[in-house]
Amino acid sequence: MLDYESLKLVWWILVGVLLIGFALTDGFDLGAAALLPLLGRDDEERRVIINTIAPHWDGNQVWLITAGGALFAAWPLVYAASFSGFYWAMLVVLFALFVRPVGFDYRSKLENTRWRQSWDWGLCIGGLVPALVFGVAFGNLLLGVPIQFDADLRVSYHGNFWQLLNPFGLLAGLVSLSMLCLHGATWLGMRSEGAIALRSRRAARYCAVLYLASFSAAGLWLWLGDIQGLQLVSAVDGNAASNPLAKQVAVGNPGWLDNYSRQPLSLIAPLLGLAGAALAWLGASGRLFGWAFLGSSLAIIGTLCTAGFALFPFVMPSSIDPQSSLTLWDAVSSHKTLGIMFVVACLFVPLILLYTLWSYAKMWGTVTTAQIRNNPHGLY
Repeated sequence: MLDYESLKLVWWILVGVLLIGFALTDGFDLGAAALLPLLGRDDEERRVIINTIAPHWDGNQVWLITAGGALFAAWPLVYAASFSGFYWAMLVVLFALFVRPVGFDYRSKLENTRWRQSWDWGLCIGGLVPALVFGVAFGNLLLGVPIQFDADLRVSYHGNFWQLLNPFGLLAGLVSLSMLCLHGATWLGMRSEGAIALRSRRAARYCAVLYLASFSAAGLWLWLGDIQGLQLVSAVDGNAASNPLAKQVAVGNPGWLDNYSRQPLSLIAPLLGLAGAALAWLGASGRLFGWAFLGSSLAIIGTLCTAGFALFPFVMPSSIDPQSSLTLWDAVSSHKTLGIMFVVACLFVPLILLYTLWSYAKMWGTVTTAQIRNNPHGLY
């Protein structure tokens, strides 16, 4: 079995992989749903959009559930702090997500215009709200979360939901929303044709520009603004038992940029995000939606890696008590727990990936209005 320090680093990577997997898979159906009222002009066109994502959305949610389970088991202190600090934000996301399965299943059951339009807007909200809130949460991680641990490692949160909606948090939310809408638009471009594909092409180009502008603005804000990151002052024994208070942390990392100066190769992450969005714009402009989808996927990977590399080794910085900040070294479970979970992850994560790829291959194809017209009850 790997030593404790290595397992801590491995699980930091694995949780990141699960979050990226969720963003890549569920991201396109969140983005497509958010664009539903804009890209679908009548009932048949909206059913085309729904039928490109409805067969996949529940399988895509497995990545979110797996990431949440991994967070609970591998990083219990992060789970406790985040679910107390972001409680209302998570409830907003959950209630928005609740609309999706009901909307997909019941939206076309009645041939009533008002009924269907109401569910269309519900599906739009169910895609837009999580895409926005996820970005707001990441933005607040960079600002620091007002958490504090006492001597018995009981966490207390000294903030409220409205404090999360600060200017930088909302800018990060715009980055996330434009990025996932770009991903959804490129997906619809691959899976549809005619007017929907044309509108998806336009939406992808607009979203790519909005992402490039907001992502660049967030980077400049971190670089030139007054956001201060944290630094580990004392050496952390990676093989020691987890204790978030057994370290010394100081403020002195302007814009969370220290890691990029110490490890220049990490600059690949933000450059990948920008290059991916540029590729998506070019692909959509040339109606090469496969390349556009690849570009939006690279933008997602680059964006999440940018945040992860900037924060490393911090997982949840504290804005009121730097000593209470959580890092990948001191927020994890025991050595034995991480070891058992590592074996389980090696078995099941590849299975999830293979099943996901198999399901996409089996259900691949262009969805057309003719198919909707000829099969009014067998499709969503």
